[in-house]
Amino acid sequence: MKAFRLQDGFGLDYVKEVDLPIPAPGPNQVLIQVKAVSLNSRDMGVINGFYEPNRTEPLIPVSDGVGRIVALGDGAAKFQIGERVSGIFTQSWASGEPTQENWVSTLGSPRDGMLAEYVVLPEEGVVRIPEHLTDEEAAALACAGVTAWHAIAEEGQVKAGDVVVVQGTGSVSLFALQFAKLLGAHVIITSSSDEKLERAKALGADYGINYQTTPEWDQAVLAYTQGRGADHIVDLGGASTLNRSISALKVGGQVSIVGILSGAEVEDFAIVPAIIRKARLQAINVGSREMFERMNRAIEQHSLRPVIDKTFPFAQSLDAFRYLAQGSAFGKICIAV
Repeated sequence: MKAFRLQDGFGLDYVKEVDLPIPAPGPNQVLIQVKAVSLNSRDMGVINGFYEPNRTEPLIPVSDGVGRIVALGDGAAKFQIGERVSGIFTQSWASGEPTQENWVSTLGSPRDGMLAEYVVLPEEGVVRIPEHLTDEEAAALACAGVTAWHAIAEEGQVKAGDVVVVQGTGSVSLFALQFAKLLGAHVIITSSSDEKLERAKALGADYGINYQTTPEWDQAVLAYTQGRGADHIVDLGGASTLNRSISALKVGGQVSIVGILSGAEVEDFAIVPAIIRKARLQAINVGSREMFERMNRAIEQHSLRPVIDKTFPFAQSLDAFRYLAQGSAFGKICIAV
């Protein structure tokens, strides 16, 4: 089989197409013929050595992928051959709160990921996907979709009438917009592009703020909410946005800390505004299998479709990574395997 593998160093120059034997499923495992994968910013971090800078062994990257089960290992009884499934990002996190041990089971680092024609996974590490979705749409769910669902529906408990602020128009942001609207919330979205703000409004966003022309976007949120502030803010910026997220929050509101696009270290954290607003800061790290399954039921019931920006053929996987690195996508970047 064909696969792409990071080996002998870090960076895209060290991601090579290789020929490997098709793996055989062991006890309670399934063999999946991969049909599509989707890319996340984490995948570039893995390739560039951000997450495992001391790693020396080869790694198949990319955490998110969808395919059909083509073989069952001994004792595997949860699925049938031919079913379409997605891998779970954190393979060992089934339900409840995660443990430190769960983090060594994540796909695409430290475990091999999905950028291959075939993969073997434990049957407990995959879920069925909504039938109305294409392979590429379904491949968008495992990280970005579950992260947004965790933030909005699970921890955020967003309800009808709430005001939700979503930063940017990447894949997590657009999922958060779609899930918040599904639950009846008003959604404010920020972007540096007026064109992307209009596209987000076509998806249901109620109000858009260009943070380039309105750098004090927190004040724009307060003005839109007549001084009350937002119930929930999905913060993807990290270092440069967290203080403004707290400033834009209502008393008792929640900030879901999802991304570190502008850095992971916040200097001069504004403690007093956080105290005054009784702000709840909730870090989100994707989610469990049960969250994935609940999200899929909601997606199926409402016929929701993920936003796909562009799909590359398998042979052009490196071009897909280069496109991801540009940071210009509106929605998900996928690779058809």
